[in-house]
Amino acid sequence: MASMTDVIFLLLIFFMITSTAVSPNAIKVLLPQGREQTAAKPLVRVVIDKDLNYYAAQGNEEEQPLALEDLPAFLRECAGEQPDMYVALYADERIPYAEIVKVLNIANENRFKMVLATRKPDGK
Repeated sequence: MASMTDVIFLLLIFFMITSTAVSPNAIKVLLPQGREQTAAKPLVRVVIDKDLNYYAAQGNEEEQPLALEDLPAFLRECAGEQPDMYVALYADERIPYAEIVKVLNIANENRFKMVLATRKPDGK
């Protein structure tokens, strides 16, 4: 018969394993500061990390690596399912402004609504 200590130990191991397996490949992006943190839930997310890697996801899906050239087709495919779609751009604050403009141009050419994600100012 297992003692209470054995049960607690097994539960501890279970929680340690499951907590590290939840999001091992989360994309790290330092968003620029804004007056308020972006609160809207976009239908499509485009992420640009500090190394200029592009990722995209729709809804609650996990972001997948994507080449900039493939972004217009991905967004059009998503828009086919939801014509009133809008796109949130999560761009690291250290990337060149020209990279943001590339994504904004794609959105503008395809008439997608665009939101730039920000974080709350530090200390507030």
